[in-house]
Amino acid sequence: MAYKNILQIDDDSDDCELFMEALELVSTATYTAIYDPVEALRKLMQKEISPDVIFLDLNMPIMSGLEFLTEIKKKEGLKEIPIIIFSTSQLDDIIMEAKAHGADDFISKPNNFNDLKKILSQYSFSA
Repeated sequence: MAYKNILQIDDDSDDCELFMEALELVSTATYTAIYDPVEALRKLMQKEISPDVIFLDLNMPIMSGLEFLTEIKKKEGLKEIPIIIFSTSQLDDIIMEAKAHGADDFISKPNNFNDLKKILSQYSFSA
């Protein structure tokens, strides 16, 4: 499946900016960033946004990525959206827990821009 609408949920605006810049170099897909997972969940439930895939950070205040993942996987019409964890966490037990909660994939945030471009180019994005 080619992803046309990408949503990133991450409380770090710098990480989102870097992600968007790398994505623009490898894709023409539409990109949206939301820094608050509670707001993202509300917008998804009210159908204000309808992404094809969600890139989700784990370490966020108010609602963690795992809490968001648990909530979205309970919702008809939302639980089918593929969720890719995009986090600095690299521990095997965290990766396994995320996948047990319904994550489709897990990407550790790379340390440099070229690695990020390479990672994103492996996914099927299109406009």
